Amino acid sequence: MNQPSPIDTDFDVRSDAGGRDPDQHSPTLRRYHQLLWSKPLPSGALFTLDMSTAGSYLHHSSGVGEFFLASDTIIHTFASWMRMADIIAQVDEEDRAAFHTIGRTIGGTILFPGNRVEGKRTINGARGMHPLIRDRFDLTLECIRLHYQGEHNPLDETLSRYGDFFGLFRDFRGYAEFFLLQDLVRPDNSAVEFFTPFDSFTTPALPGNLKAYEQYRSKSMAFVRARNTRISETLL
Repeated sequence: MNQPSPIDTDFDVRSDAGGRDPDQHSPTLRRYHQLLWSKPLPSGALFTLDMSTAGSYLHHSSGVGEFFLASDTIIHTFASWMRMADIIAQVDEEDRAAFHTIGRTIGGTILFPGNRVEGKRTINGARGMHPLIRDRFDLTLECIRLHYQGEHNPLDETLSRYGDFFGLFRDFRGYAEFFLLQDLVRPDNSAVEFFTPFDSFTTPALPGNLKAYEQYRSKSMAFVRARNTRISETLL
């Protein structure tokens, strides 16, 4: 008899967050992150995450280093952004709700280092504030890809502060495979599959019209569905 999966990829992490930010307050999301990412690194070292370290969302300490990790939502609808209001208003309410819901499943989240270095912004904070990124994960992932190649990118300074974390995965392929991001990169890991047309950070991060937003929404949702499938398959 098949055992039920320990992770429900349809679970809406808002449902047990008490109306607060699920990245901080959903106990189910926290447990799912611990289950998913406590596994061997590319080096073979076990990356065990604990929830018992005071003041830390998830924590790891071993010969590979000490890391304080936090959950981050990687799918954003931009529904609360004033500059996007006219575009969002044109989207069917049911479609808006579906976008919100799938983005609040485990496939719409990831772990980043949660500790500040030298009092400066975390990756989560920096990618949300940067005008060339605007909290988009596909653009963030491109910065991470360029970081591994030693190339300049909009988040260069921030990512470099967490070089020990990215070093755990050896290269971009290792990072993408560890966090089950293969559906957002080309098979040879040479490029990111962007949600909207991209030209070396010269194109606007925010969709500029309804057609662009619908493309962004459709590709974002397809990515989360594919990633949730990968998550389910890793637990079989």
